[in-house]
Amino acid sequence: MEGTTCMTEPFKNETSVQKENPVNHTNEPAKKGTKKELQFGAQNDTQNETHQNQNETHHDAEPILKIEGLSIVYDHIPAVKQLDLTVKKGEIVALIGANGAGKTSTLRCISGIVKAKSGRIVYEGQEITNMEPHRIVKLGISHVPEGRGMFADLTVLDNLRIGAYLRKDRAEIRKDQEKMFRLFPRLEERKSQLAGTLSGGEQQMLAIARALMARPKLLLLDEPSMGLAPMLVQEIFKAIREINESGVSVLVVEQNTRMALALANRGYVLESGEVILQGNSSELKERLDPFTLQIR
Repeated sequence: MEGTTCMTEPFKNETSVQKENPVNHTNEPAKKGTKKELQFGAQNDTQNETHQNQNETHHDAEPILKIEGLSIVYDHIPAVKQLDLTVKKGEIVALIGANGAGKTSTLRCISGIVKAKSGRIVYEGQEITNMEPHRIVKLGISHVPEGRGMFADLTVLDNLRIGAYLRKDRAEIRKDQEKMFRLFPRLEERKSQLAGTLSGGEQQMLAIARALMARPKLLLLDEPSMGLAPMLVQEIFKAIREINESGVSVLVVEQNTRMALALANRGYVLESGEVILQGNSSELKERLDPFTLQIR
């Protein structure tokens, strides 16, 4: 089922998301495990330096995901053409592009929902091209689809339990439920409420939390900001940063270029199914118009 997700490593970060943003009054980078304010517009020098340091840290890291020559075709119409993409361990990588660029198809192919016509998808050294979705989930990849994919007639708590459907460790599942409530306190307030009655932002929180219940090493996020108010978007993106700091690698599809590049270490720009530009976030900010997605 598209809405369910995958994990094999514990979600380790126990820090809860606070309603008010902490302020760092120094010029020192925030310590690992602490919350950092995300800026969705232009970054100052300190933020750019932090991104640069993170990129240097991940430069020698091993790939957790490597895609080579991936092509996806729907009814003889190519959606993705010879895509090469790498996500290194500990990275956040953004996949940017307009509607129809092939971003969602790429995520769906990684998670086994869509079949590749050609090419290879390798996860932690193992080829997973066209593998069954439940096996991919079991290996450690969770997918939060566009539109969230809620089980609307089930409660918040039941949705979280479904996220852990491949797991047998009941005591650890209960602990992870509590971690999700610390990450997204609103979900604890509404744990007995039907998912279909939640607001759009709360449903997105639930979709991410359900994915984390599978304990993934790699989290695929498709348009996490879609249809959300700016304050909720900020809260969601802060949580994504915290998830990444806990050790989970992230591949995020996002149309909002400024937000994506403020969050990610590196990015790929897709146009008509092909990569037209790639690089670290600071490079892409300089070369890419955030509104037209045209190369400067």
